[in-house]
Amino acid sequence: MTEGEAGSYDVLVVGAGPAGSMSARELARRGARVLLVDRAEFPRPKVCGCCLNPRALATLDRAGLGRLATRLGAVELTAMELATEGRRASIARPLGVALSRDALDSALIDAAREAGAEFLPGTTAALREGPPDRPGLRLQRGDRAWDVSGRFVVSATGLSDGLFPVADRATPAPGAKLGAGAIAAFAPAGYEPGRIFMACGEGGYVGLVVLEDGRLDLAAALDPEAVRQAGGIGRLARSILEASALPAVHGVEALPWKGTPLLTRRPARLDGRGAFRVGDSAGYVEPFTGEGMAWALAGGEALGAILADALAGAEPRPERRWALAYRSRIARRQLTCRAVAKVLRTPWMTRSLVRVLEVRPSLARPFLAIMHKAT
Repeated sequence: MTEGEAGSYDVLVVGAGPAGSMSARELARRGARVLLVDRAEFPRPKVCGCCLNPRALATLDRAGLGRLATRLGAVELTAMELATEGRRASIARPLGVALSRDALDSALIDAAREAGAEFLPGTTAALREGPPDRPGLRLQRGDRAWDVSGRFVVSATGLSDGLFPVADRATPAPGAKLGAGAIAAFAPAGYEPGRIFMACGEGGYVGLVVLEDGRLDLAAALDPEAVRQAGGIGRLARSILEASALPAVHGVEALPWKGTPLLTRRPARLDGRGAFRVGDSAGYVEPFTGEGMAWALAGGEALGAILADALAGAEPRPERRWALAYRSRIARRQLTCRAVAKVLRTPWMTRSLVRVLEVRPSLARPFLAIMHKAT
């Protein structure tokens, strides 16, 4: 692609995770000229978001991508094991599928490209000043920099919200946990495919799931002070696992753990400086069983449709419509996860919950049904 060819688009999408790729695909298949940009090269290693719950799968199906997870060999999830302080509850229920992010993200990018979107990996983007009706980006790849413009900009830059100045970004909520994740080369004995395992402890909680290629994905939400006192993410994760009733993961403290910014964030404005936020950059609550991926996919689908209508002249106020759609499709569902996070942050509440579910696991099913409801 030459600089001249890259000059003008209908929509510029920054961030090629699930929210960005879904937005780009929805726009492109409706006839918009779309440029999708990401600073990473793909496939990329990504440890968070390896569970697609039933709501996420329903969104893919509605978008015409219902066979994507099966084609990639996703592992069907049929139960959850919740453990704390030597106690363990097993809850049997369809929970969706487990699928590595390197496989999923690459497939969603391919789907956007097949719909007609252009894709630039390994490229950084920054908002540049311009007329309100024609926002633009300054792109840089290696030592080459150039400008592009569009009717709309979509920011899907994740928790960092990196497209915006610091003063305009979503801010962490009090008590927010540090996100962290790692992938082990294989799943130890006791971690069979098809189950979500969750160990809860004083310093946070660690979720584990076997991926389609046999690797073990570990994703954690940890108290920053507890991480400091333990001497690092890996050591705290080991401590939480050892105190639970789950099998040991040998060498867990030595895995290449990657941290994220603080997870729970107060929602920023969903639009500003000519850009629309979608996905984690729009606001975030600690997920439980794949909710974060469901929010990202649903948000990308909804925003893509709204901006496509605006481009066609059928939506004069896309900002207002997106705010309403976000509130009804995502923000209300995040309230449920907020309640779950409060329980998991409180050790005595977690212990009480596990004791009850040990005896009556069926009590969790209506709650999970609400969280995973497709509409």
